[in-house]
Amino acid sequence: MGNRLKRMVALGAAGVLGLSLAACGGDSNDNGNKGPGGNNGEPGEAGGTLTVLQHFPFESSDPNRIYYGVQLASWRRTLYRGLVAFPMSEDPAVANTPVADLATDTGTSSEGGKVWSFTLKDGVKWEDGSDITCEDVQYGASRSFANDVIIGGPTYLLNYVDVKDYPGPYKATPEQQQAFDEAVSCDGKTITFHFNKPWADFPQAIAGLMMADPYKESQDKGDGSKWTILSNGPYKIEGNKWDKNKGATLVRNDQYDPATDDPEQLRLALPDQINWEVNPSDTAGELFNDRLIQDGPKDQAAITWARLNPAQLSQISGPVEDRYLNVVSPYTDYLVLNHKTLTDPAVRKALAVSLNANGYIKATGGSTVAEPAETIINPGVSGSQDNPAFAEDNDNNGDPEAAKAILEEAGVKMPVKIKLAYQKSPTQDKAMAIIQQTWNESGFEVTLDGQGDTYYDVIAQPDKDIDVMWAGWGADWPSAMTVLPPLFDSRPNFSSTTCGNDYGCYESDEVNKLFDDAANAADVDTQVGILQEIDAKLGEDYAYIPLDNQKFNWLRGSKVTGFTTTPASSQYPEIGLIGVAK
Repeated sequence: MGNRLKRMVALGAAGVLGLSLAACGGDSNDNGNKGPGGNNGEPGEAGGTLTVLQHFPFESSDPNRIYYGVQLASWRRTLYRGLVAFPMSEDPAVANTPVADLATDTGTSSEGGKVWSFTLKDGVKWEDGSDITCEDVQYGASRSFANDVIIGGPTYLLNYVDVKDYPGPYKATPEQQQAFDEAVSCDGKTITFHFNKPWADFPQAIAGLMMADPYKESQDKGDGSKWTILSNGPYKIEGNKWDKNKGATLVRNDQYDPATDDPEQLRLALPDQINWEVNPSDTAGELFNDRLIQDGPKDQAAITWARLNPAQLSQISGPVEDRYLNVVSPYTDYLVLNHKTLTDPAVRKALAVSLNANGYIKATGGSTVAEPAETIINPGVSGSQDNPAFAEDNDNNGDPEAAKAILEEAGVKMPVKIKLAYQKSPTQDKAMAIIQQTWNESGFEVTLDGQGDTYYDVIAQPDKDIDVMWAGWGADWPSAMTVLPPLFDSRPNFSSTTCGNDYGCYESDEVNKLFDDAANAADVDTQVGILQEIDAKLGEDYAYIPLDNQKFNWLRGSKVTGFTTTPASSQYPEIGLIGVAK
């Protein structure tokens, strides 16, 4: 969620925007604007060696600690299988619906979504030849609770599993461990999760994250397992250890049986070998894309997670354009209005009406790096739809005259002084100046407040001297439950020292009640309807103003086949479809 988002886009942007923030999510309905021939036809045949060029280090290879979207997506196709997984479809409706992976089906729920059961398939094995058992899944889930040892991963299970004061498997007393084993129980091959409240989208959660993945207790060394890998997927690591700053070589896992899998939906696993090269230097991303633009012999079977920067985008023409993808990312930027200082709803509405989103996007790099957003819920998230407060009669150029009329009708004295905070960079300085100019024409007097590395700590403070703040977010899985409650439910966010991720210190009893209704929904469809109602209410209150949906720009070598993105791949190249031409 929040912290991961800041890390993710900072690493993934490769200097395109100079921003930070991200997660697991999806795509627009038409998968963005692909360059001609971007998919390079059908996936191709098995065989060959693929090279993955990575310009940043992962934080861990331990599935319980993995929280980078690109790592979750690509390792789900190569090294780690879960109970369920998202399919490799470009259609969001299909891609956001989990299918069975290690389990025989997508789970059976009871007690209004408070209990979920999954049965393991026969014949699924670890790379050492041992069977994957229910107890492995149980143990994997238990490790999430040891968040003083297994640091950095998602903590959702801690809030849902019906057990109290459980410290994880390393420090639990026999009584504490028994209580957990009853809350996450095994009966033969069937694992049953007992929650303290409904979790309607639990299958989506464990398809998007690895918090309920199996883990073999005999292989566990706690923090010492941070870089060891025991695979159950189609590949294994040569030497069983991931090198944080160098990567590793992935080879075929001879204990993987595709008959227990659904290769067409989940992982074609076409290359015989994947050379995963990590170079964490500051210039690595740019250098990788320079190499792919040149398409030399050693890079013709290569892809990279590094996004093209603006200077490189100008080189995308002719034959290079056939190897290029431009797609909508899972990450949405927005402006947050401080409800402690902007108490007049007319002022908040006037700011929204006069926002020049098109000008902002043009200053950040234009349509190749972003598109205007009409809601804070990214288009790849289930149930995303335009928020009426921002979509109606809005050309995204800003309307100063309409904004002035709103302020005048409300009797607001002009100019209204506004301090606008954002993460400082040369690109953002220019982009925010565009917003400042239009707002100044609309009855406001705007001061720009560019912040440094402690930006999110500053804007979370309840007594901050800031009126409007830039922020960004991406869903942990394609559900608005991982967007709206984390950002606008005041109860878990508020304390005497912070407003948490609710940077505008927005507080509404009505909205909080709706959050409870959504959390207690027995099925996903009901939950989505409530979340859409919440988003509309947030728009009426101008709790936020949507700004843009970021875009990704990807390049491949000329021998890479099946080059596309999917919602399940977080719009990074979908490694489960990629092959290498002979």
